[in-house]
Amino acid sequence: MARKYEARKVPEGERQATSAMIASLAAEGYDTVAAPFGNALVEAAQKDERIVGLTADLGKYTDLHVFAQAMPDRFYQMGMAEQVLMSAAAGLAREGFLPFATTYAVFASRRAYDFIAMAIAEENLPVKIVCALPGLTTGYGPSHQATEDLAIFRGLPNMTIIDPCDADDILGMVPAMCAHDGPVYARLLRGKVPSVLKKHKPDYKFQLGKAQVIRDGRDVLVISTGLMTMRALDAAVKLAEDNIDVAVLHCPTIKPLDLATIAAEAAKGGRLVVTAENHTVVGGLGEAVAAGLLSRGIAPRFRMIGLPDQFLEAGALPTLHEMYGISVGKVIDQIKGWL
Repeated sequence: MARKYEARKVPEGERQATSAMIASLAAEGYDTVAAPFGNALVEAAQKDERIVGLTADLGKYTDLHVFAQAMPDRFYQMGMAEQVLMSAAAGLAREGFLPFATTYAVFASRRAYDFIAMAIAEENLPVKIVCALPGLTTGYGPSHQATEDLAIFRGLPNMTIIDPCDADDILGMVPAMCAHDGPVYARLLRGKVPSVLKKHKPDYKFQLGKAQVIRDGRDVLVISTGLMTMRALDAAVKLAEDNIDVAVLHCPTIKPLDLATIAAEAAKGGRLVVTAENHTVVGGLGEAVAAGLLSRGIAPRFRMIGLPDQFLEAGALPTLHEMYGISVGKVIDQIKGWL
């Protein structure tokens, strides 16, 4: 039986309490879904006995505790040893299981990279790596901020990469990951996650490898992924008040990137093209889009919104998002300046 997810309306003006560790990203005016990844994985596991869950002592902080409570005999606590986590997941995959391994994005991309490359990616095993605290979603500084994880994994053959925007994406990506025959790295928003995309596009449905226009516009095309699609949509609504018409093209899959759709949209009507990502401007969505467009002979006015090529400060998330240019207000300011 399909599980029903309860959504809570966030009242206008309510502020999410800032916690550097929990780092839920509730947004004003949107419904939220509690632990969409954990609940979606339980639903998938009810249909597929191959699914198992593993974590490196971070079940509570990756929403995998929901799976652990529902299916304790299919849950493996590997302790604070990410290399062991990834090696065990590879071994389980070789034995016919479908392992979901969770940790923080910094620990998978930096600490366990060689194990992922050699034990999982080179063998093209169906290990699903789902990681919390992507980009600038924690205030705990460089030790926990995975600002370069997309660049690291984009260079890894066989690896599919997903950067979901919201609860709608997460609920859709889990069954898509199960159906994909190969390794996947997915960024994760956890806790009470906003439901954003269906508010702007009621018929939205996550499709692996596909970019989708969430909002159309004549003046600017924002090509965005992850958290920044949420910010781009909110910015577009406010910019419309100043008669600036902004389209938003959401790219939940970073690799393979849907360059056909991106090129078709970028070639329309002489719009300013802006990429927006919760990741360093080095090696992420912006550079991938730029290379893809130029290789097709498309050269629009082009700008990038992303994190700077530096180690970031620690602090409260709203302050850091303002400081590094990925808040709604800063997105608006940058687009106005470029126009």
